[in-house]
Amino acid sequence: MPAPGLACFDLDNTLIDRNAAFRAWSISWCGQAGLPDAAVTWLVAHDNDGFHPRAELFEGLRRAFGSAPSVDDYDREHPLFTFVNTSVLTGLTRLRTTGWRIAVVTNGSAVQQRLKLEHTGIAAAVDACCVSEELGVRKPDLRIFELAAERAGAPLKGGWMVGDQPAHDVLGGQNAGLRTVLVGERGGDPAADYRVPDVVRAIELILE
Repeated sequence: MPAPGLACFDLDNTLIDRNAAFRAWSISWCGQAGLPDAAVTWLVAHDNDGFHPRAELFEGLRRAFGSAPSVDDYDREHPLFTFVNTSVLTGLTRLRTTGWRIAVVTNGSAVQQRLKLEHTGIAAAVDACCVSEELGVRKPDLRIFELAAERAGAPLKGGWMVGDQPAHDVLGGQNAGLRTVLVGERGGDPAADYRVPDVVRAIELILE
């Protein structure tokens, strides 16, 4: 059995259910703004897993319903609706106690991603957090994984990348020479080495 090394994890829709948090935030914001339930439905339908640029998304909401939040307010508010399952934190603790070094490798804004990591307690459960906006490099670029390995104190060789996006997480992991695990049912290329239903099963796979 290979010695423990580096285990990299995506954040949104991997360690946390980002889409559930977005829906909860949408319900709260639209309620406070006096917008109808149709506005929540519109936001969820146009969110595209967070990949629709926020300025464009909110301008569309403003045109459709007459009101929208600022991107800055969203970046501060949305993270407070995120949560992490206890089983995920327990799994990360098991990895670390068996010698694995853990890095979160996430694309996104520095303010929003850091707030999510702190709010959920994930930041305290891992060895390094690499946020693309802070580093000036995004998945699938090899450099962000090199920085993750450096900050976590483990070599890339023999490591893992776990995430829900083939084009970012799987391709990025492959670029870095990592074994890759795709979480969830999303299709697309490239294919991961393994596919699992959730991140807890991914952690079990690494431990095995």
